[in-house]
Amino acid sequence: MKKFDYMEKYDFEQLVFNYDETSGLKALICIHDTTLGPALGGTRMWVYEKEEEAIEDVLRLARGMTYKAAVAGLNLGGGKGVVIGDPKKEKSEELWRAFGRAVQSLNGRYITAEDVGTSPQDMNYVSMETDYVVGLMGTSGDPSPFTANGVWHGMQACAEKIYGSRSLKGKKVAVQGVGSVGYYLVKHLVEDEGAEVIVTDIDEERIKKVVDEFGVKAVGTDEIYSADVDIFAPCALGAVINDDTLPQLKCKIVAGGANNVLAEERHGEEIEKKGILYAPDYVINAGGLINVADELKGYNKERALQSVAGIYDSVKMVLEIAERDNIPTYRAADRLAEERIEKMGKVRSNYIKR
Repeated sequence: MKKFDYMEKYDFEQLVFNYDETSGLKALICIHDTTLGPALGGTRMWVYEKEEEAIEDVLRLARGMTYKAAVAGLNLGGGKGVVIGDPKKEKSEELWRAFGRAVQSLNGRYITAEDVGTSPQDMNYVSMETDYVVGLMGTSGDPSPFTANGVWHGMQACAEKIYGSRSLKGKKVAVQGVGSVGYYLVKHLVEDEGAEVIVTDIDEERIKKVVDEFGVKAVGTDEIYSADVDIFAPCALGAVINDDTLPQLKCKIVAGGANNVLAEERHGEEIEKKGILYAPDYVINAGGLINVADELKGYNKERALQSVAGIYDSVKMVLEIAERDNIPTYRAADRLAEERIEKMGKVRSNYIKR
C-alpha cells in the first residue's frame, strides 16, 4: 500500500505511529475526518502477521467511523486506534497507560473507546493518562450490547423490505462470530424473536457458551457461508464478503455487526446482482458508537437505547435512497453520509474569515 496515495484518495487527516519501549506498546492512531467534530472510534488489540495489515486495518476502520457517525446523526468525526499484540497475553497497566499518553498527545482530536480485544478495564487505565476516552466502567461501559441491539433493529428493517414484516420469528439466521456483539445478537434473535440460529467462531469456548445458553446449532467456520439460511450476520472481522465467499451465500439478507464486511467496493455491486440485500455495516452497527457518544453529554442509558433504536429508520432510509437512485445499498449509505458532512461543513464555515 502506498500510504500517502491512499490517504489522499480517501481524504485522511492523520496517521500516527506510537511506540513505547518500557511497555512494548506498538500502536497506530488514525484520524480520518473531523468536519463534524472530534474523531471518535474504539481501539482494537489484535495479532497482525504484518505491520502493513495493521496499517490497512486502522485506515479502513477510521474512515468507516466517519461515515458511521455521520449517518447516525452524531456531531463527531471518525478515527480508530490499533494496538498490535495478543489481547490474551500482552495486556498490562503500563501498556494501556502508554497508549493513553499517545491519545493525550493529540489534544482532543481523537477520542478512544473499547473495541475488539479491549475492555472497559483497559479504558480505565487509558483514562489515567487522558480525558479523551469513553466507555468507562460506571458510565456507558461495554458498547457491545448496544451494537447488537442496533444490528437487531437494522435486521428488522431489512426483513420488512424482503419479507413484508419486521418480525424475525422463524427466520433462519447464521451468526458468524459470537464474541461480545455476536453473543448479544444471538440472545436477541432467540429470546426476543424466536429465530432459528446457527453460529460459528474460531474460539471453541465462545461456541460452547452460546450453544449451552441458547440451544443454537454450531457449524464449522467455512460451513457458515453456504448454510441454507434467510439472513447471514457477520459479527467477526471484516472482508468476509469476497470472491471466495460470495458464490456460496444462499441467504436473502446480509446484516451483521462486523466492520468493513465487503472486501472491495465491487462486492457491493456483485452482492446486489446476486439478489441479496446488504445492510451497510457502518449504518447497522452504529449502536456502540451511539451509546458511548452519549457519555459526552452526560450518560443516560434509556436515551442511548432510544437513539440506538433509530438504526431501524437509518437502514430504511438507506434502502429508500438505493431504490430511488437505483444504486447499491453501500453507495446509498455513502451518499447519505457524504451529503451530511458536506452540508454541515458549509454551515460550520459560516462567519469564518477566509
